[in-house]
Amino acid sequence: MLIHADRSTLLLVDLQERLYPAIHDAAGVLEAGLWLTRLAQRLGVPVICSEQYPQGLGPTMAALRALLPDDCLVEKMHFSAVAEGALFRAPGGERAQFVVAGTEAHVCVQQTVLDLIAAGRRVFVVDDAVGSRRSSDKALALERMRAHGADIVSREMVAFEWLGKAGTDVFRAVSREFIR
Repeated sequence: MLIHADRSTLLLVDLQERLYPAIHDAAGVLEAGLWLTRLAQRLGVPVICSEQYPQGLGPTMAALRALLPDDCLVEKMHFSAVAEGALFRAPGGERAQFVVAGTEAHVCVQQTVLDLIAAGRRVFVVDDAVGSRRSSDKALALERMRAHGADIVSREMVAFEWLGKAGTDVFRAVSREFIR
């Protein structure tokens, strides 16, 4: 039931420039996505980032894109990042656990999460790192994803489960940099 750094991948769904202004609490969602990305990279957890029709919705937010290697991007036309098959071929796509952040919670995030569960993956949706245009749509999506087997977690839950224990140099460094 715990999230393990050596078995999980961080999946960032469609945190894109033209969608960003429409998202409720967009700044908070992006900040949480950046935080999770830096933490994942610090702990050696692979990161995959999907882009929904980038010609229309624009590229991944520049602050996030600056942190990501080119081979982690998965361009898609389907709302689900799983539907076209590229997600599982990306570095980290073979892992059993997915920690999911992004937008929109009730569309691309939800369809991706439901497809990941159907494919036998364990999914952890980070509440403070997903968003929709309307907060009511986000709430309904979280409820539905939970009902179908996704765990709804906070970013600190992810951090402490990825760490596993205190008293190590990594714990102290992560605690100073991310937890405070």
